[in-house]
Amino acid sequence: MTKTVLDVVEREKRRVALSSVIAAVFLTGMKIVVGLLTHSLGILAEASHSGLDLIAAGVTYLAVRASGRPPDTEHNYGHGKVENLSAMVETLLLLGTCAWIVYEAIHRLFFQEVSIEVTYWSFIVMLVSIAIDLTRSRALMKIAKRHNSQALEADALHFSTDVWSSTVVIFGLIAVFIGQKIGSSSPTLARWLSHADAIAALGVSVIVIYVSIRLGRHTVNALLDSAPKGMSADIEREVSHLSGVAAVRRIRTRQSGPATFVDVTLAVPRTTSFEEAHSVATRAEALIQRLLPRSDVMVHIDPIVDDEKSLVETIRSVAARNGMNVHSLQAHDVGGHMSLDMHAEVPDNLTVMEAHNRITALEDALKKESPELDSIIIHIEPVGDKEVRQKASPASSKDVQDEIKKLSFKLPSVIDCHNISIFHYGNELSVSFHCTLAPNLPILEAHELTIEMENLLREHFTQLKRVIIHVEPPDPDTANR
Repeated sequence: MTKTVLDVVEREKRRVALSSVIAAVFLTGMKIVVGLLTHSLGILAEASHSGLDLIAAGVTYLAVRASGRPPDTEHNYGHGKVENLSAMVETLLLLGTCAWIVYEAIHRLFFQEVSIEVTYWSFIVMLVSIAIDLTRSRALMKIAKRHNSQALEADALHFSTDVWSSTVVIFGLIAVFIGQKIGSSSPTLARWLSHADAIAALGVSVIVIYVSIRLGRHTVNALLDSAPKGMSADIEREVSHLSGVAAVRRIRTRQSGPATFVDVTLAVPRTTSFEEAHSVATRAEALIQRLLPRSDVMVHIDPIVDDEKSLVETIRSVAARNGMNVHSLQAHDVGGHMSLDMHAEVPDNLTVMEAHNRITALEDALKKESPELDSIIIHIEPVGDKEVRQKASPASSKDVQDEIKKLSFKLPSVIDCHNISIFHYGNELSVSFHCTLAPNLPILEAHELTIEMENLLREHFTQLKRVIIHVEPPDPDTANR
């Protein structure tokens, strides 16, 4: 919500809370006067209930004002919990009042006779009370639901219980009135009907206790950060359908007054780029805020690996973290020993030494991430270069090895060829080897040399399906000997 909209919401909440205070003042005063004049415990119980509503309405008004304050350095999540505390205070007040009403009702039923004067004012005050309570309850509940305000909801419940309890008191007064009229003709029935006012007070207490327990449970859950029932399931169902979301790992929600705070952890494929992951998080946040209009959403992204593509995803992820693009990946499993060869692109303005240092860092990162790799052969090429492929024809592994070793004699820039690996795939061969070049040779020229070496090999062995040449500078220890 924008600041202007929030200001309108807070003003509307404060206005309806203040109107409840005024209504509670009028009802409490009216019931006290009539209750004292008629000696009706039912009406006095209702006056106590309305007095409690007055206190509760005042607490609610103060709570609504406080909860609307923005977050600060001491209250990072805002002041919404003030509304929950307000509801708890109202619950305790309700239960305290019920204890007094129950005590007084039992005392009148069994230990003290109280003469009740039933007048038209008794009924008028209760009917007026019902009309006002019904109007205020509906107004408060409407605003409470619209803005998810627990304090206003508690106030609405207070006024709604007044409607039912006032109705019970009216029936009690009617019973007392009837008992007074038939006292001489049916003294036993009249005596029982004279107790109807106290029984009605007990009825009021039962209603209030029920509402207090209901409100108290809701308030305690909010104060203990219990997740609203069904909210997590609704969020998971909607978010899991978003494009790019592999799984919804965790959802945590908490209420703070009218605001809802949501923390979500989403799993995305490991190969997802940073920009794509950010887009997934943004769309998830927007979706949750549509489900929960006044919510603060935090989305955490976890990369995951698909078991069927774990090695490929791991390699591409490690390469991406090292700022390189790789392609033409192929893993070889020979007798339980895993080797990998692939192409890696580097900027074409690097020297052999600079390019090799980058590739060495990539190899170290790959072995750390995937310890099952026994050897890694990486063909270095400038960014954007394409793989060379030609037709194949039969050849023996020994012939291929001998021809590779001769390359250093055919091409002056080639110092040495070593670490030769040859893999058979039916009638086809895949070859990889290391090639030592001058350390200051530009990587662009080095790549042209690897193409020339590959072409020379394919001229002799057209069965070659794949050729991976790893270029590197001379070993300093070997060069200094």
